Amino acid sequence: MGIFSRTRDIIAANMTDLLDKAEDPAKMIRMIILEMEETLVEVRASAARTIADQKEMRRHIAKLDKLQDSWTEKAELALSKDREDLAKAALVERQKAADMAAQLHAEIAVLDESLTASETDIAKLQNKLREARTRQNSIVTRLESANNRVRMREMYAGEKVADAFSRFDILERRVDVAEGRADAAGMGGVTKSLEEEIAELKSAEKVDADLAALKARMGKEG
Repeated sequence: MGIFSRTRDIIAANMTDLLDKAEDPAKMIRMIILEMEETLVEVRASAARTIADQKEMRRHIAKLDKLQDSWTEKAELALSKDREDLAKAALVERQKAADMAAQLHAEIAVLDESLTASETDIAKLQNKLREARTRQNSIVTRLESANNRVRMREMYAGEKVADAFSRFDILERRVDVAEGRADAAGMGGVTKSLEEEIAELKSAEKVDADLAALKARMGKEG
């Protein structure tokens, strides 16, 4: 079953109401556009048939006009030969052709009205179709934007992100340990500070003094 039952339903349709009531607006707008396109093709095909019918009727009218001229000539010929009965019969046939032509003219006028209505409907259908396609682009853009926001929020607040950051913490801890080992390994070759060097000099002086005193005492004993 289609969304619309006829062309007038499409023309009178309110896109906003249809989409507000739809559970899946994207699917609904696709269905609307598809039915509009199909209806537009049908209306154009009907208009094409109407135009073809009019052309055929006009060709028939042209033949009837020639037939009327022919019966007129025959009536004139009959009168010229004093055959009034034949002239009257020829005029009767001419009138039949004229009546048929008049009927076809009336039918063409009706088809003209139908064709005018079809042209109006086609223009309105095209406007509705443009509106639907514009809505479709807007809906698609909004859905993509919403989906992107959902993905971004899941990325920031999801378990995967938390797990990744916990892994970063573990890696940083391992780096800290490695750097600590490297610092400890290089402690033996660290340059002495000024205070350390002065302290070593004082210690050396004391050792030298003790050595001199020991030599002096041993010299006296010897």
